[in-house]
Amino acid sequence: MTRLEDQIRSIREEALTGISHARELSDLEEVRVRYLGKKGIVTQLLKEIGKLPPESRPTLGRYANELKAELVQLIKEKREGLLKAKETREFLDISMPGRVPLRGNYHPITLVLREICEIFVRMGYEVVEGPKVELEYYNFEALNIPKDHPARDMQATFFVSDRVVLRTHTSPMQVRTMEAQRPPVAIIAPGKVFRRDSDVSHTPMFHQVEGLLVDKGVSFGDLKGTLLMFAREMFGKDAKLRFRPSFFPFTEPSAEVDIECVLCRGKGCRTCKNTGWLEILGSGMVHPALYRFVDYDPEEVSGFAFGMGVERIAMLKYGIDDIQLFYKNDLRFLGQFFL
Repeated sequence: MTRLEDQIRSIREEALTGISHARELSDLEEVRVRYLGKKGIVTQLLKEIGKLPPESRPTLGRYANELKAELVQLIKEKREGLLKAKETREFLDISMPGRVPLRGNYHPITLVLREICEIFVRMGYEVVEGPKVELEYYNFEALNIPKDHPARDMQATFFVSDRVVLRTHTSPMQVRTMEAQRPPVAIIAPGKVFRRDSDVSHTPMFHQVEGLLVDKGVSFGDLKGTLLMFAREMFGKDAKLRFRPSFFPFTEPSAEVDIECVLCRGKGCRTCKNTGWLEILGSGMVHPALYRFVDYDPEEVSGFAFGMGVERIAMLKYGIDDIQLFYKNDLRFLGQFFL
């Protein structure tokens, strides 16, 4: 009895493998004939059951009949599946041209952010990144913005707790970097920043790139030359800049930087409000007060810093008049930008 049970089990495993591997109706028919045909293995096995002793026939007969019924059902199901597959293959006209897959694009902010970083990396700057949830100390105090400073009102800050904020700029990385290394320092800090502001030219979350260079003998002329080179790399070799006196707590002297309108080339248009100029970034020489937070000697080193909004650069580069288009996920808009 044991030998026949083992034989039935072995036949079943071989038959199931054959059914599973059948890829065509002809393959399946060969399996059916091999096991269920008139001279098939299972058919012959059932005949052998009748020659066994009477006490062995019921159990082994049941096993053999169950095997036959199982194979009949599995072959039927496999045949139906192969027929459906055949119909699908016959319906498919392989001579027809294929569908072109939808091509994804980089977001315009990503494209501009990458280009900004590449320009400054070519000038020898290192890209650094820091936390989006920042200590108030690094976001304000170490940048010469104490608690009672009116500039804090300009920041419109999201407070997580009394001493933790969503960073309002990426300038904290200037202090963090200077804490960690001695001069010379040449970095740019790209990333998302957060302020409580929202209209056609502002969003609560936007992107900035802050830059810092500290070394011996750094002058305002170095700042002007660096930013002019950046502008010409980003907007073309004919780009022109002008510097206007301004105020930032962490730089002195400070300057707003305008670029000649990229649309009207200085003639005056609606975008530049007929001035011929568009504000592009803020900059200045690092305030000596910052050096005491990082143990630098202001008598030995000097430096400059600058900060730009990536959305503003993208709007100027691509002629976009509504900052919120960057965040509406309209594929008609986003699909216009390519590497």
